Amino acid sequence: MPRYLSMVRIDEANAPAEGPSPELMQRMGELIEEMTKAGVLLDTAGLTPTGQGSRVRWEKGQLSVTDGPFTESKEVVGGYAIIQAKDKAEAIEWAKRFLKIHEEHWTVTSEVREIAEG
Repeated sequence: MPRYLSMVRIDEANAPAEGPSPELMQRMGELIEEMTKAGVLLDTAGLTPTGQGSRVRWEKGQLSVTDGPFTESKEVVGGYAIIQAKDKAEAIEWAKRFLKIHEEHWTVTSEVREIAEG
């Protein structure tokens, strides 16, 4: 079965400063457990804020390293999931379920892409 990467994008500037609520974390845990038991979820994790990250760039034969936060970024990858699904439509359905557990004040996007094998 194909594998898919779901990159969860958030707007750091408008995300709650305190992070996810305990209720959201509980719903995430329940969904993660369901996906794991179904054999769909292979790996998942949240990422630290961009202020704790660095970008390494190769351009015109030169390397540069820029420490976060990255002011030019509106949406950043806040987490990811690697999903094994029968097809892209199924992977998208799981992504939709993940997004729908968030409270209304969140703005969250999931970019779902098949992982190229071989």
